[in-house]
Amino acid sequence: MNTLIEAMGLSVLRKFDPEAAHGLAIRALRAGLTPKPGPISTPRLAVDLAGMHMPNPVGLAAGFDKNATAIEPLSAAGFGFIEVGAATPLPQPGNDKPRLFRLTEDRAAINRFGFNNEGMEVICARIAASKRTIPIGLNLGANKTSTDRAADFARVMEAAKGHVDFATVNVSSPNTEKLRDLQGKAALAGLLEGVMAVRGDTPVMLKIAPDLTEDEIADVAQVAQDAGVAAIIATNTTLSREGLKSVHKGEMGGLSGAPLFEKSTRVLARLSTLTDVPIIGVGGIGDADQAYAKICAGASAIQLYTALVFGGLSLVGDIARGIDERLARDGFTSVAEAVGSNRAAWL
Repeated sequence: MNTLIEAMGLSVLRKFDPEAAHGLAIRALRAGLTPKPGPISTPRLAVDLAGMHMPNPVGLAAGFDKNATAIEPLSAAGFGFIEVGAATPLPQPGNDKPRLFRLTEDRAAINRFGFNNEGMEVICARIAASKRTIPIGLNLGANKTSTDRAADFARVMEAAKGHVDFATVNVSSPNTEKLRDLQGKAALAGLLEGVMAVRGDTPVMLKIAPDLTEDEIADVAQVAQDAGVAAIIATNTTLSREGLKSVHKGEMGGLSGAPLFEKSTRVLARLSTLTDVPIIGVGGIGDADQAYAKICAGASAIQLYTALVFGGLSLVGDIARGIDERLARDGFTSVAEAVGSNRAAWL
């Protein structure tokens, strides 16, 4: 019955403008109108990552709950961990609308939000007040008008420490001008140094773009290792438009969803050969086979976002249970045993 209700809800939401539909989905979550199976776990699915215990390796990527207004219902949706934000020091409206496009034929989306959010003080207060049952992380961002974006990341980190289980440095959004320039070796090292200096004991992760060259991937791996980053999230959205069919394919912004799967998985496989830093795989995951493929390519956990637009929140449980079945099929007693077991196929 819950699946039927969710399917009906998804069909209704698709009649709305994508950003309006997203807002309605958040309201439905807060009203308790979505499935709440609670954290899904088995001894095989449990993951220990960056000092955190996760009941399963299926996480929610940043951007879905930008302002941390639905932490508790999302925590009950079957995820093993969730990430909210991005938060910037000051509130900002983001880019002009329309700024989110649903590419139905491609099972994808293009967004150019530009870090629209209510600011770190409001977001951190909501996280602090939430009742958590799984690890909660915050994606750190920089204000569009900032003259020192590296300092912005440190400011948000300082506000968030003590309230979050992990924080993610996001220098990979394509929707804030010149933000991706901070992925360069020297700039990234300096930025991470500032964040690590104020983090306390909060694990810090780094989210990277899928559009890096081989040399840039190697630089990121080295800088992350040297800085003591707890995990690398690979990857954010892409600027590529290869193979798209939708009428919206020419829109500016970051592309997420099914077309990103292969590119992002190759990046994470390559990264996993260059560093011992754990990797969280994100990009294009739409089912349990693809989630498991990310793990076998080198990811210790995975995150979802765009697939939820097309499959609904019931997809979370389907994927978690599907990973468990595949681990059992292949004779693995844990997710950790499967990590990188088929890396060669993606190199």
